Amino acid sequence: MAKYRKLGRTSSQRKAMLRALATSFVVNGKIVTTQARAEEVQSIIEKLITLAIKEKDNFETVTKTVKVPRKDKDGKRVKEEQDGKKVTVFDEVEKEIKKDKPSRLHARRQMLKVLYSATEVPKEAAGRKRNTKEIDLVAKLFDEIAPKYVDRKGGYTRIVKIGQRKGDAAMEVLLELV
Repeated sequence: MAKYRKLGRTSSQRKAMLRALATSFVVNGKIVTTQARAEEVQSIIEKLITLAIKEKDNFETVTKTVKVPRKDKDGKRVKEEQDGKKVTVFDEVEKEIKKDKPSRLHARRQMLKVLYSATEVPKEAAGRKRNTKEIDLVAKLFDEIAPKYVDRKGGYTRIVKIGQRKGDAAMEVLLELV
């Protein structure tokens, strides 16, 4: 007996589909899919959340002096003329940075192996490239999802049956965080 379901796909297609479902789950907090797919994705998600819980506080904060471009009231960079050239004006600012310890860095890289990068497009400016934002899914796992489940020993997700799909009568389920 196999350790996992093949889901009627080649290994590369199956891995890509499961990665896409896992990424979608982390972005939205829930997904609607077939029961077999949900059970496979559930095991992946549970492992990611467990990894995030173990390493959530494993960092040190460091203050650094960083050069940041000065901006005007419209959010555009302020430029000065020096030697006949327009040069951006920079200010020095103290910033606190989270510096991962080695085990947290390893956990972050393990998560990035599973998750795709995701972008968020605002509804009012849909289709505009300049308003899209890159979502840091690993930070979301560490900062939002992991603190909720610190006291819990597994079972971070639940599968709720919705019913059969109209087209092929496959059992549809909702996979969501508990």
